[in-house]
Amino acid sequence: MSPVDIFRMLSLAAIWGASFLFMRIIAPVIGTIPTAFFRVSIAAVGLLVILGLMRINWDFKGKLKTVMLLGVINSGIPATLYSVAAQVLPAGYSAIFNATTPLMGVLIGGLFFSERLTVAKLTGVFLGLFGVGVLTRAGPVAFDLELLMGALACLLATTCYGFAGFLTRRWLDHTGGLDSRLSAVGSMLGASLFLLPLFGYSVITAPPASWGGWNVWLSLLGLGLGCTAFAYIIYFRLLSSIGPVKSMTVTFMIPAFGVLWGALLLDEPLSMAHLYGGVLIALALWLVLKPAVVKPAEVAAR
Repeated sequence: MSPVDIFRMLSLAAIWGASFLFMRIIAPVIGTIPTAFFRVSIAAVGLLVILGLMRINWDFKGKLKTVMLLGVINSGIPATLYSVAAQVLPAGYSAIFNATTPLMGVLIGGLFFSERLTVAKLTGVFLGLFGVGVLTRAGPVAFDLELLMGALACLLATTCYGFAGFLTRRWLDHTGGLDSRLSAVGSMLGASLFLLPLFGYSVITAPPASWGGWNVWLSLLGLGLGCTAFAYIIYFRLLSSIGPVKSMTVTFMIPAFGVLWGALLLDEPLSMAHLYGGVLIALALWLVLKPAVVKPAEVAAR
């Protein structure tokens, strides 16, 4: 990779790692649903403005409803689940749990989409889940029901990401190359519409005791515009420059930045469990993402 692409990848990991910091600041103040709704709606507005300035061709090829449904699965529900986790988990914990996304993709692919499960991939899945267990059981946060519920919310969010990846391939790959930037803005619109009635209901029935101060609203802008809208633009540039496989390696770096921001800016405690759990999950990701070795006999058969 060129130095510019390396810089882009590090920047993207730092930005996505900061999203867990922002949610940790916002969610305990204004609540789960408002946090999730403002994240996706601010991102939708930001993407609409950015893509409008870029003068792209707004042709969804008849797939706008499909893209919006994918947005519910890939953005609306996970944003809500991570906001639940942010009520009880340190930012570093959520960032590390987020790294299990490829592991969930392996399980979902094997169980529901007839994907081949190799020994290396299955080993990676179990090793990654063991790393999650190490962090939750031996980390600096007290092991209790709240911790388990927060960890479960993160794992359910990564499960949604796994399903969304396969559904995107099934529903959109035959459309002749739908612009990924349109997929992004359509996803955010779908997530916003999904969360809008839930947001209205939550505000009417159980409004937050406080809507927070300037730090909460600056964090919301950072979460929606920086960590979502702007991050998508960087990610799409990486995809076109170095391809999807190399771009996926950003997954390895997000937990390090998530833990770093939480420790530096929120004084979150660190322990050796962060290192042990993070290394186990990183090793699991390597097993899952490494290219499969093709035997000569298999090449001849092709």
